Amino acid sequence: MTSSNHQDIGTAASEFSSGKTVLVFGATGQQGGAVASALRADGWSVRALVRDPDAQRGLDLASLGVEVVQGDFTNEASIRSATTGVYGVFSVQPSSGQGAVYGVSDDDEVRYGKVIADIAMQSGVGHFVYTSVNAAGPEKTGMGHFDSKSEIEAHVRALDIPSTIIRPAGFMELLMLPGMGLDQDAYVSFLRPTQIGQVIAVRDIGKIVARIFSYPGRFVGRTIEIAGDELTGDRLQRSLSRAAGRPISYSRFPDVLLNENDFLRRLTELFDDGRLAGHADIGSLREEFGHLLSFDEWLDGPGKSLFEAAQNASSSSIVLR
Repeated sequence: MTSSNHQDIGTAASEFSSGKTVLVFGATGQQGGAVASALRADGWSVRALVRDPDAQRGLDLASLGVEVVQGDFTNEASIRSATTGVYGVFSVQPSSGQGAVYGVSDDDEVRYGKVIADIAMQSGVGHFVYTSVNAAGPEKTGMGHFDSKSEIEAHVRALDIPSTIIRPAGFMELLMLPGMGLDQDAYVSFLRPTQIGQVIAVRDIGKIVARIFSYPGRFVGRTIEIAGDELTGDRLQRSLSRAAGRPISYSRFPDVLLNENDFLRRLTELFDDGRLAGHADIGSLREEFGHLLSFDEWLDGPGKSLFEAAQNASSSSIVLR
Protein backbone atom coordinates (compact mmCIF):
# COMPACT_ATOMS: atom_id res chain seq x y z
CA MET A 1 0.00 0.00 0.00
CA THR A 2 1.51 3.33 -1.05
CA SER A 3 1.79 6.45 1.09
CA SER A 4 -0.89 8.14 -1.04
CA ASN A 5 -3.19 5.21 -0.29
CA HIS A 6 -2.58 5.79 3.42
CA GLN A 7 -3.48 9.46 3.00
CA ASP A 8 -6.68 8.48 1.21
CA ILE A 9 -7.50 6.06 4.01
CA GLY A 10 -6.94 8.78 6.60
CA THR A 11 -9.34 11.10 4.77
CA ALA A 12 -11.97 8.37 4.53
CA ALA A 13 -11.51 7.57 8.20
CA SER A 14 -12.20 11.18 9.16
CA GLU A 15 -15.35 11.17 7.03
CA PHE A 16 -16.61 7.93 8.60
CA SER A 17 -15.85 9.12 12.14
CA SER A 18 -17.57 12.49 11.79
CA GLY A 19 -20.28 12.87 14.43
CA LYS A 20 -19.59 9.46 15.99
CA THR A 21 -18.38 8.78 19.54
CA VAL A 22 -16.28 5.91 20.84
CA LEU A 23 -16.29 5.07 24.55
CA VAL A 24 -12.78 4.12 25.67
CA PHE A 25 -12.22 2.14 28.84
CA GLY A 26 -8.82 2.30 30.50
CA ALA A 27 -8.10 5.69 28.93
CA THR A 28 -5.81 6.67 31.82
CA GLY A 29 -3.70 3.57 31.15
CA GLN A 30 -1.32 2.61 28.35
CA GLN A 31 -3.60 0.91 25.83
CA GLY A 32 -6.70 3.00 26.46
CA GLY A 33 -4.68 6.20 26.41
CA ALA A 34 -3.08 5.30 23.08
CA VAL A 35 -6.49 4.41 21.63
CA ALA A 36 -8.08 7.65 22.83
CA SER A 37 -5.25 9.71 21.33
CA ALA A 38 -5.34 7.88 17.98
CA LEU A 39 -9.12 8.15 17.72
CA ARG A 40 -9.00 11.89 18.38
CA ALA A 41 -6.31 12.25 15.70
CA ASP A 42 -8.62 10.45 13.24
CA GLY A 43 -11.50 12.81 13.95
CA TRP A 44 -13.56 10.73 16.37
CA SER A 45 -15.34 12.10 19.39
CA VAL A 46 -14.07 10.17 22.41
CA ARG A 47 -15.67 9.54 25.77
CA ALA A 48 -13.62 8.10 28.64
CA LEU A 49 -14.89 6.51 31.84
CA VAL A 50 -12.49 7.38 34.66
CA ARG A 51 -12.58 6.99 38.40
CA ASP A 52 -11.49 10.57 39.15
CA PRO A 53 -11.98 13.13 36.34
CA ASP A 54 -10.16 15.77 38.40
CA ALA A 55 -6.96 13.72 38.76
CA GLN A 56 -4.08 14.69 36.47
CA ARG A 57 -4.65 11.88 33.99
CA GLY A 58 -8.30 12.81 33.67
CA LEU A 59 -7.37 16.44 33.12
CA ASP A 60 -4.81 15.40 30.49
CA LEU A 61 -7.51 13.52 28.60
CA ALA A 62 -9.85 16.50 28.76
CA SER A 63 -7.08 18.69 27.31
CA LEU A 64 -7.09 16.43 24.23
CA GLY A 65 -10.79 17.07 23.73
CA VAL A 66 -11.91 13.81 25.34
CA GLU A 67 -15.26 13.85 27.15
CA VAL A 68 -14.35 12.57 30.61
CA VAL A 69 -17.13 11.01 32.69
CA GLN A 70 -16.93 9.66 36.22
CA GLY A 71 -17.37 5.95 36.88
CA ASP A 72 -15.56 2.67 37.36
CA PHE A 73 -15.72 -1.02 36.56
CA THR A 74 -17.57 -1.86 39.78
CA ASN A 75 -20.42 0.54 39.02
CA GLU A 76 -22.65 -0.91 36.31
CA ALA A 77 -24.93 2.15 36.32
CA SER A 78 -21.97 4.38 35.42
CA ILE A 79 -20.96 2.01 32.62
CA ARG A 80 -24.50 1.95 31.24
CA SER A 81 -24.74 5.75 31.37
CA ALA A 82 -21.38 6.20 29.64
CA THR A 83 -22.34 3.73 26.89
CA THR A 84 -25.57 5.56 26.02
CA GLY A 85 -25.49 7.03 22.53
CA VAL A 86 -22.01 5.89 21.49
CA TYR A 87 -21.15 4.26 18.18
CA GLY A 88 -18.25 2.19 19.44
CA VAL A 89 -16.68 0.78 22.59
CA PHE A 90 -13.04 -0.07 23.21
CA SER A 91 -12.86 -2.55 26.08
CA VAL A 92 -9.81 -3.22 28.25
CA GLN A 93 -9.83 -4.22 31.90
CA PRO A 94 -7.31 -4.15 34.74
CA SER A 95 -5.64 -7.52 35.16
CA SER A 96 -4.29 -9.54 38.06
CA GLY A 97 -1.10 -9.75 35.99
CA GLN A 98 -0.50 -6.09 36.78
CA GLY A 99 0.12 -7.01 40.41
CA ALA A 100 -1.00 -4.72 43.19
CA VAL A 101 -1.50 -1.72 40.90
CA TYR A 102 -5.23 -2.37 40.56
CA GLY A 103 -5.85 -5.09 43.12
CA VAL A 104 -8.20 -7.13 40.91
CA SER A 105 -8.62 -10.89 40.73
CA ASP A 106 -9.00 -12.96 37.58
CA ASP A 107 -12.69 -13.36 38.41
CA ASP A 108 -12.99 -9.57 38.68
CA GLU A 109 -11.45 -9.11 35.24
CA VAL A 110 -13.80 -11.65 33.67
CA ARG A 111 -16.83 -10.08 35.34
CA TYR A 112 -15.88 -6.58 34.21
CA GLY A 113 -15.20 -7.71 30.66
CA LYS A 114 -18.51 -9.56 30.35
CA VAL A 115 -20.55 -6.75 31.90
CA ILE A 116 -19.09 -4.14 29.54
CA ALA A 117 -19.79 -6.35 26.51
CA ASP A 118 -23.33 -7.11 27.68
CA ILE A 119 -24.14 -3.44 28.25
CA ALA A 120 -22.67 -2.53 24.85
CA MET A 121 -24.94 -5.07 23.16
CA GLN A 122 -28.00 -3.94 25.11
CA SER A 123 -27.21 -0.32 24.21
CA GLY A 124 -27.08 -1.05 20.49
CA VAL A 125 -23.38 -0.23 20.06
CA GLY A 126 -22.33 -0.38 16.40
CA HIS A 127 -18.82 -1.79 16.90
CA PHE A 128 -17.20 -3.36 19.95
CA VAL A 129 -13.41 -3.84 20.09
CA TYR A 130 -11.94 -6.00 22.84
CA THR A 131 -8.22 -6.18 23.50
CA SER A 132 -6.92 -9.53 24.69
CA VAL A 133 -3.41 -11.06 24.63
CA ASN A 134 -1.50 -13.14 22.10
CA ALA A 135 -1.45 -16.16 24.45
CA ALA A 136 -5.27 -16.35 24.52
CA GLY A 137 -7.05 -19.17 22.77
CA PRO A 138 -9.07 -22.34 23.24
CA GLU A 139 -6.27 -24.12 25.12
CA LYS A 140 -5.80 -22.95 28.70
CA THR A 141 -2.40 -21.54 29.58
CA GLY A 142 -2.64 -22.18 33.31
CA MET A 143 -2.01 -18.47 33.89
CA GLY A 144 -5.16 -16.85 35.26
CA HIS A 145 -4.57 -13.38 33.79
CA PHE A 146 -4.29 -14.91 30.30
CA ASP A 147 -7.10 -17.45 30.60
CA SER A 148 -9.42 -14.71 31.87
CA LYS A 149 -9.03 -12.98 28.51
CA SER A 150 -9.84 -16.18 26.62
CA GLU A 151 -13.08 -16.41 28.62
CA ILE A 152 -14.00 -12.81 27.81
CA GLU A 153 -13.20 -13.42 24.13
CA ALA A 154 -15.60 -16.36 24.02
CA HIS A 155 -18.32 -14.30 25.69
CA VAL A 156 -17.91 -11.45 23.19
CA ARG A 157 -18.12 -13.81 20.22
CA ALA A 158 -21.36 -15.29 21.56
CA LEU A 159 -23.10 -11.92 21.71
CA ASP A 160 -25.21 -10.40 18.97
CA ILE A 161 -22.94 -7.39 18.48
CA PRO A 162 -20.49 -6.43 15.70
CA SER A 163 -17.11 -7.01 17.28
CA THR A 164 -13.39 -7.28 16.66
CA ILE A 165 -10.86 -8.86 19.01
CA ILE A 166 -7.19 -7.89 18.97
CA ARG A 167 -4.44 -9.91 20.60
CA PRO A 168 -1.38 -7.71 21.17
CA ALA A 169 2.11 -9.07 21.62
CA GLY A 170 4.13 -7.92 24.62
CA PHE A 171 4.48 -4.16 24.87
CA MET A 172 7.84 -2.61 24.08
CA GLU A 173 7.15 -0.35 27.06
CA LEU A 174 7.18 -3.34 29.40
CA LEU A 175 10.72 -4.19 28.36
CA MET A 176 11.81 -1.03 30.15
CA LEU A 177 10.45 -1.91 33.58
CA PRO A 178 12.96 -1.51 36.42
CA GLY A 179 14.74 -4.56 37.73
CA MET A 180 15.68 -6.08 34.37
CA GLY A 181 19.34 -5.12 34.77
CA LEU A 182 19.75 -2.06 32.53
CA ASP A 183 21.06 0.00 35.45
CA GLN A 184 23.97 -2.47 35.52
CA ASP A 185 24.58 -2.50 31.73
CA ALA A 186 22.89 -5.87 31.49
CA TYR A 187 19.48 -7.19 30.49
CA VAL A 188 17.72 -10.39 31.45
CA SER A 189 14.52 -11.76 29.94
CA PHE A 190 12.74 -14.85 28.63
CA LEU A 191 14.32 -15.32 25.21
CA ARG A 192 17.24 -17.50 24.27
CA PRO A 193 19.85 -15.89 21.99
CA THR A 194 18.13 -16.96 18.74
CA GLN A 195 14.57 -17.49 20.04
CA ILE A 196 12.00 -15.12 18.51
CA GLY A 197 9.53 -13.11 20.57
CA GLN A 198 7.18 -10.53 19.07
CA VAL A 199 6.57 -7.07 20.54
CA ILE A 200 4.48 -3.98 19.77
CA ALA A 201 4.62 -0.30 20.70
CA VAL A 202 1.54 0.82 22.64
CA ARG A 203 1.22 3.77 20.27
CA ASP A 204 0.69 1.31 17.42
CA ILE A 205 -2.09 -0.47 19.31
CA GLY A 206 -3.92 2.84 19.31
CA LYS A 207 -3.26 3.32 15.60
CA ILE A 208 -4.55 -0.17 14.79
CA VAL A 209 -7.71 0.20 16.89
CA ALA A 210 -8.52 3.57 15.31
CA ARG A 211 -8.22 1.99 11.85
CA ILE A 212 -10.47 -0.90 12.92
CA PHE A 213 -13.22 1.48 14.04
CA SER A 214 -12.94 3.46 10.81
CA TYR A 215 -13.29 0.39 8.56
CA PRO A 216 -15.73 -1.95 10.29
CA GLY A 217 -16.51 -3.82 7.09
CA ARG A 218 -12.93 -5.09 6.99
CA PHE A 219 -12.62 -6.04 10.62
CA VAL A 220 -15.94 -7.00 12.22
CA GLY A 221 -15.93 -10.68 13.14
CA ARG A 222 -12.14 -10.98 13.10
CA THR A 223 -9.65 -11.91 15.81
CA ILE A 224 -6.33 -10.29 14.93
CA GLU A 225 -2.98 -11.00 16.54
CA ILE A 226 -0.89 -7.82 16.37
CA ALA A 227 2.83 -7.08 16.67
CA GLY A 228 5.26 -4.56 15.23
CA ASP A 229 8.61 -6.34 15.45
CA GLU A 230 10.36 -9.59 16.29
CA LEU A 231 13.19 -9.79 18.81
CA THR A 232 15.68 -12.43 19.88
CA GLY A 233 18.08 -12.38 22.80
CA ASP A 234 20.88 -11.47 20.39
CA ARG A 235 18.78 -8.71 18.81
CA LEU A 236 17.96 -7.28 22.22
CA GLN A 237 21.64 -7.13 23.07
CA ARG A 238 22.50 -5.36 19.79
CA SER A 239 19.61 -2.90 19.92
CA LEU A 240 20.03 -1.97 23.57
CA SER A 241 23.80 -1.58 23.16
CA ARG A 242 23.34 0.63 20.10
CA ALA A 243 20.79 2.85 21.86
CA ALA A 244 22.94 3.10 25.00
CA GLY A 245 26.12 3.80 23.11
CA ARG A 246 27.94 1.17 25.17
CA PRO A 247 27.82 -2.63 25.53
CA ILE A 248 24.72 -4.06 27.21
CA SER A 249 25.01 -7.78 27.92
CA TYR A 250 22.02 -10.08 27.55
CA SER A 251 21.07 -13.35 29.22
CA ARG A 252 18.00 -15.50 29.60
CA PHE A 253 16.62 -15.97 33.11
CA PRO A 254 18.86 -18.56 34.77
CA ASP A 255 17.42 -22.01 35.42
CA VAL A 256 17.98 -21.66 39.16
CA LEU A 257 15.70 -18.62 39.21
CA LEU A 258 13.05 -20.32 37.05
CA ASN A 259 13.08 -23.34 39.35
CA GLU A 260 12.52 -21.09 42.36
CA ASN A 261 9.94 -18.75 40.82
CA ASP A 262 6.82 -20.54 39.56
CA PHE A 263 5.37 -17.41 37.95
CA LEU A 264 8.49 -16.76 35.87
CA ARG A 265 8.84 -20.44 35.01
CA ARG A 266 5.29 -20.69 33.67
CA LEU A 267 5.69 -17.52 31.62
CA THR A 268 8.95 -18.86 30.19
CA GLU A 269 7.22 -22.09 29.22
CA LEU A 270 4.62 -20.07 27.28
CA PHE A 271 7.42 -18.35 25.38
CA ASP A 272 9.04 -21.71 24.70
CA ASP A 273 5.83 -23.27 23.36
CA GLY A 274 5.20 -20.19 21.19
CA ARG A 275 2.00 -18.83 22.69
CA LEU A 276 3.61 -15.76 24.27
CA ALA A 277 6.28 -15.53 21.59
CA GLY A 278 3.57 -14.64 19.08
CA HIS A 279 2.53 -15.63 15.57
CA ALA A 280 1.43 -12.31 14.07
CA ASP A 281 2.01 -11.77 10.35
CA ILE A 282 3.77 -8.42 10.67
CA GLY A 283 4.07 -7.90 6.91
CA SER A 284 0.31 -8.30 6.44
CA LEU A 285 -0.36 -6.04 9.41
CA ARG A 286 1.71 -3.28 7.82
CA GLU A 287 -0.25 -3.67 4.59
CA GLU A 288 -3.53 -3.24 6.48
CA PHE A 289 -2.53 -0.66 9.08
CA GLY A 290 0.48 1.18 7.70
CA HIS A 291 3.93 1.50 9.21
CA LEU A 292 4.42 -0.07 12.64
CA LEU A 293 7.39 0.87 14.81
CA SER A 294 10.39 -1.42 14.96
CA PHE A 295 12.03 -1.83 18.35
CA ASP A 296 14.98 0.33 17.25
CA GLU A 297 12.67 3.08 16.04
CA TRP A 298 10.81 2.92 19.32
CA LEU A 299 14.05 3.15 21.34
CA ASP A 300 15.03 6.27 19.39
CA GLY A 301 11.54 7.78 19.56
CA PRO A 302 8.67 7.27 22.01
CA GLY A 303 10.65 4.79 24.12
CA LYS A 304 13.76 6.93 24.56
CA SER A 305 12.76 8.45 27.89
CA LEU A 306 11.71 5.05 29.26
CA PHE A 307 15.02 3.54 28.18
CA GLU A 308 16.98 6.33 29.85
CA ALA A 309 14.91 5.99 33.03
CA ALA A 310 15.51 2.22 33.12
CA GLN A 311 19.25 2.76 32.85
CA ASN A 312 19.13 5.09 35.82
CA ALA A 313 16.73 3.05 37.95
CA SER A 314 18.30 1.31 40.91
CA SER A 315 16.37 -1.89 41.59
CA SER A 316 17.32 -5.51 42.20
CA SER A 317 13.80 -6.88 41.81
CA ILE A 318 12.31 -8.28 38.61
CA VAL A 319 8.96 -6.70 37.75
CA LEU A 320 6.71 -8.13 35.05
CA ARG A 321 3.23 -7.61 33.65
